[in-house]
Amino acid sequence: MSAMPSGRFRHIAVLMGGCSAERTVSLDSGAACSRALEAAGYRVTPIDVGRDIAERLGEVRPDACFNALHGRWGEDGCVQGLLELLAIPYTHSGVLASALAMHKLRAKEMMRAAGVPVAAGRLVGRLEATRQHVLPRPYVLKPVCEGSSVGVYIVREDHTHPPQELTDPGWAFGEVLLAEPYIPGRELTCAVLGERCLGVTEIIPAEALRFYNYEAKYAVGGSRHLLPAPLSPNVYELVQKLTLAAHNALGCRGVSRADFRYDDSPGGGVFCLEVNTQPGMTATSLVPELAQHAGLSFVELVSWMIEEASCNR
Repeated sequence: MSAMPSGRFRHIAVLMGGCSAERTVSLDSGAACSRALEAAGYRVTPIDVGRDIAERLGEVRPDACFNALHGRWGEDGCVQGLLELLAIPYTHSGVLASALAMHKLRAKEMMRAAGVPVAAGRLVGRLEATRQHVLPRPYVLKPVCEGSSVGVYIVREDHTHPPQELTDPGWAFGEVLLAEPYIPGRELTCAVLGERCLGVTEIIPAEALRFYNYEAKYAVGGSRHLLPAPLSPNVYELVQKLTLAAHNALGCRGVSRADFRYDDSPGGGVFCLEVNTQPGMTATSLVPELAQHAGLSFVELVSWMIEEASCNR
């Protein structure tokens, strides 16, 4: 077993699972982070988060929490507020930044005010989006408060009718959608670690997939990652600059990851799609890969994240 860590914390609760649409991925992230923290010498208690989480934390009494939750309740400020009330230091962004980043329209407004280019967009009701085209085609419909591309539809020029999948009685992604113009081009991502911007990755979804959707993000072979992204130096540096600007505009802490579309046609440009305050930490995840490229092992990355934990974030 590794020697005990020399940092502030000894006993870490890893929060994972939960009840969002991203539960399975969160369990994978949490398991990977638990193993890494144990390898670094921490005492680790994994917790599959349910509505009894406050009681569980009272029983476990950790020094700090590694938040490996994804999606609603774990990434939108809810669990962060609980941890503030319990005075337990935690990783990633605080209450306000988490809530802002999770609400795609509010995040756009904050980023645009900071000079980060974003696609125009407006909120529409789910059923309204099934009755008529809410924007000129092509356009994108996405739940306003979900992540990992769940519930996202690209409405292309040849789509005569709006997506009828939105009428599914089992729809679980909320009644409000963000509609925004479709931006053609290349998929880029970049991460911030503390105040340091990491490299830029270009993501190429597998040919069988239409775009960088849930399967492309998490299935083995779902996408190829080109790191460093084959971009001109000025575009590469621009993406890094915008990533840091978006991170700061939302008030993020710890690790965040910003996703972009780069339309390299005449008159195009770089547009920020969203900022992820709880990036995936699985075997196929982008942030561990970006950190590795910067010379930071997965164990070192996770250890840095937990030692940076605090309240009042």
